[in-house]
Amino acid sequence: MCAGAFGWVLKTVASSAGAGDSNMSGGGESDDEEEGGGDDDGSLSDWNLRKCSAAALDVLANVFGADLLPVLFPILKETLFHDDWVIKESGILAVGAVADGCMGGMVPHLPDLVPYLVCCLSERKALVRAITCWTLSRYSHWIVSQSHDLYLRPVMTELLKRVLDNNKRVQEAACSAFATLEEEACTELVPYLGHILQTLVYAFSRYQHKNLLILYDAIGTLADSVGHHLNKPEYIDLLMPPLITKWNVLKDEDKDLFPLLECLSSVATALQSGFLPYCEPVFRRCVSLIEQTLNQNIANSQSPEQFEAPDKDFMIVALDLLSGLAEGLDGHINHLVLNSNLMQLLYQCMQDPMPEVRQSSFALLGDLTKACFQHVLPYIPEFLPILGMNLNPELISVCNNATWAIGEISIKLGPETSKYIPLVLSHLVDIINRPNTPKTLLENTAITIGRLGYVCPHDVAPVLHQFVRQWCTSLRNIRDNDEKDSAFRGICQMIQVNPGGVVPDFMFFCDAVASWSHPKDDLKEMFTKILHGFKAQVGDENWRRFADQFPVQLSARLSAMCGI
Repeated sequence: MCAGAFGWVLKTVASSAGAGDSNMSGGGESDDEEEGGGDDDGSLSDWNLRKCSAAALDVLANVFGADLLPVLFPILKETLFHDDWVIKESGILAVGAVADGCMGGMVPHLPDLVPYLVCCLSERKALVRAITCWTLSRYSHWIVSQSHDLYLRPVMTELLKRVLDNNKRVQEAACSAFATLEEEACTELVPYLGHILQTLVYAFSRYQHKNLLILYDAIGTLADSVGHHLNKPEYIDLLMPPLITKWNVLKDEDKDLFPLLECLSSVATALQSGFLPYCEPVFRRCVSLIEQTLNQNIANSQSPEQFEAPDKDFMIVALDLLSGLAEGLDGHINHLVLNSNLMQLLYQCMQDPMPEVRQSSFALLGDLTKACFQHVLPYIPEFLPILGMNLNPELISVCNNATWAIGEISIKLGPETSKYIPLVLSHLVDIINRPNTPKTLLENTAITIGRLGYVCPHDVAPVLHQFVRQWCTSLRNIRDNDEKDSAFRGICQMIQVNPGGVVPDFMFFCDAVASWSHPKDDLKEMFTKILHGFKAQVGDENWRRFADQFPVQLSARLSAMCGI
């Protein structure tokens, strides 16, 4: 296919069918440069030949990888620097389309290509600016890994200018691209937070309805990416007033609450105690949204001909925001929960037939358990059987959150967990031994089994042989943290109660022990006691034959950690 034909096809489609969405094109009309230019004509979002061509190029890149580039580069040389903006735009779109499949082959060219694309962000034509935002976002990982002064800073600076572009479809593309950059950069953005927040907050005064929703996402992603670094008075004073103004303006039944609730959930988690001045009205409204939805649900079930079925998305996002508050405010949420009916409402939500409602309910239960267990404790006899009934790996996210909540409750409840272990243990053992269980669910299940063994070793140790191998392989690759710490203390206590249960799989336990970088001293002592006890039990000769099977790195780690 010659470049001329390629350009002509794109020119025809671009002028007749518009640009498309932010996922592939950034969208946008080509000539309307007015403030907030462009309309929301549905035809602009329709599938068209231009988008289809870019999607096909993406597939070819993923199939052929760098082998595609010798065919593509001659075309790019003709299109990327063409005087006709339509042809130039097609080249920029092609560079973005091949990013995923051809990244390795593109890397040597990016030191020249990225600065050129940054210049293209200032092009007169809106469609060129919009597609350039998207294409740069496709190379975010490389941009973040390079010199900040050469790449990240100029890309970020120019994208933020386009966030405030006069053209609303460029605004949309820039905001989406910046959110992608945030996800890659994470705390690398901390030095630039002031400038970023000033820009995003100023966008509130300029954005119309559709782009406001994307702006919420960009702010929420920023909060997720930089975390507690956002908790500074000057940042809070910038960010919170426009968010709370929108919060106060929107009515309970307005669906624009969804993205705002999701945004505030991320912000509350990041700000931690910095969110305290805003927490009470937000908390009360979330509880009210849950209660309204539950009441509508009851009314609908009793008189479906009179009452519409409620939109449970309101309840789901309210539960998620309450999780953000509980995680961010920790014990500060205590008095809010005390003076509300949240626990009774949560009990109802945990039994909702909609999986997404249960998923968010179990997440909130886990966060409340960590933040204010005194309010959860009276409901444990009702909550634990429900959690046990939701240990169904067919619904992965529901099962994952239920599993995590059980682990958090067990740590707080301690030995009293014993009476509930028959409700959950067999399900957890089935899950950890199930083929093709997703990695996250495996890890959470292993941690929860370990925590149950930590607080009730005599209840769990008898079935140690049923799960210890898979348990060890599930946790050998996770980083050191408090959850891993409590789980390994549990496995050590179970081995002390039932040493025979680990004997056939002792090599896997040794490998899991070696996965620790810096175990606490008392945990290291537990490892050492088990390893030396095993060696003494089998005798030096048998131990030598057993240890000869260890890979060199494993032997070195165990020797350094446990002196064996």
